[in-house]
Amino acid sequence: MCTNIVYEWLKTLQLPQYAESFVDNGYDDLEVCKQIGDPDLDAIGVAVPHHRRRIHEAVRRLKEADERAAGLYFTLPTP
Repeated sequence: MCTNIVYEWLKTLQLPQYAESFVDNGYDDLEVCKQIGDPDLDAIGVAVPHHRRRIHEAVRRLKEADERAAGLYFTLPTP
């Protein structure tokens, strides 16, 4: 089994069984995973509806975390 950030991310979602398929389909980085949509989940082999919802929700949280982090760069005071 692969041990990378995507595996760890899927493990926190209780979906580690998809890690190998994610990596085999080029989703080996969370930046790439942020682009996942329904056609991608079809290609990866995620057919269980609640697994798909869990992944979509996690992708949404990844994107929101990026937006919050980006906002921090613009709010830091200058010396």
